[in-house]
Amino acid sequence: MVELNDKVVRGYLMSLVGEDGLKMIEGMPEGAVTDEEIAAKTGVLLNTVRRTLFILYENKFAVVVRERDSNSGWLTYLWHLQFSDIEHQLMKEKKKLLRNLKVRLDFEENNVFYTCPQGCVRLLFNEATETEFLCPMCGEDLVYYDNSPFVGVLKKRVDSLNSV
Repeated sequence: MVELNDKVVRGYLMSLVGEDGLKMIEGMPEGAVTDEEIAAKTGVLLNTVRRTLFILYENKFAVVVRERDSNSGWLTYLWHLQFSDIEHQLMKEKKKLLRNLKVRLDFEENNVFYTCPQGCVRLLFNEATETEFLCPMCGEDLVYYDNSPFVGVLKKRVDSLNSV
């Protein structure tokens, strides 16, 4: 079983399935069980259990086996969790986050911004010239926006992700 106390794993699962989904994962019985059994054991609503199982299945963290009752013909779905691939998924998420941060960093470093003192808008220089440096929302004069603190935060975040 995956270490649910690891804050990275826990945060990733929380972003996928939410608090109730995480509660379901923590309380899920061992072995192959039905969604109704999971709901009864964990105290999570059946619809939430089904939604969580589907999300986990889509991300290859849940396996389902379908069995047909020979007498009634009804299908029974038996679920069990399998987190063996979570490290690979976390690495994919890290690469995607790093790529997005680098794109945003490049955008912030290569543009000049103007903002409304009232906080209405933040515009690129070209957009500010089109409005004659007046806020399109309230009419106030736009002022130069120094985004260097934000660029510094982005650089730190990129560096910290590169070092992990």
